[in-house]
Amino acid sequence: TRWSFLPGMIAALSLIQILMLAGLSVARERAQGTFDQLLVTPLSSTEILIGKAVPPLLIGMMQWTFIMILCVFWFKIPLNGSLLTLYLTVFIFMLSCIGIGLSISAVSTSMQQVMVYTFVLMMPMVLLSGLATPIRNMPEILQIATYANPLRFGVDAIRRVYLEGSTLAQVAHNFIPMTAVAAVTLPLAVRLFRN
Repeated sequence: TRWSFLPGMIAALSLIQILMLAGLSVARERAQGTFDQLLVTPLSSTEILIGKAVPPLLIGMMQWTFIMILCVFWFKIPLNGSLLTLYLTVFIFMLSCIGIGLSISAVSTSMQQVMVYTFVLMMPMVLLSGLATPIRNMPEILQIATYANPLRFGVDAIRRVYLEGSTLAQVAHNFIPMTAVAAVTLPLAVRLFRN
């Protein structure tokens, strides 16, 4: 079971880490009163959010690299695909997670709200991702609901590249929903912060 579970855990752990980091970074600034000071600087809302998005992205990439090293050397699960394709897949997945995290932080007024929203959102995302239960075994209504879940496509793409050695062209269809989530949530976060 570790061959199927551990590569999927790369995406799940990245989701948890990035949602919390992206969400709490802005909520903490709000709680301390420094976010209002940041908004009156010459920086635009987009530039501020880019600054808030880069640290979780870098931390997530380092964490993902560490987990992959554990999978390869500790659990002896061989990496069959291209490392570059795997990094690109994880990068696109993390962008969608950062968009969700920043959108959560934009509507939250405290760090506690961010944590509640994150945990409420995280549980169905993990359960409907296909990490532990294959999506084809779920009821049809839940299978339809998984199309809004970027973790579903992240887990699928990472497993295919890691275990099957799939090429970029073979997993590129998974990038479309993840990119769509990022394309909706990142501008939404900018708009919410601007207002």
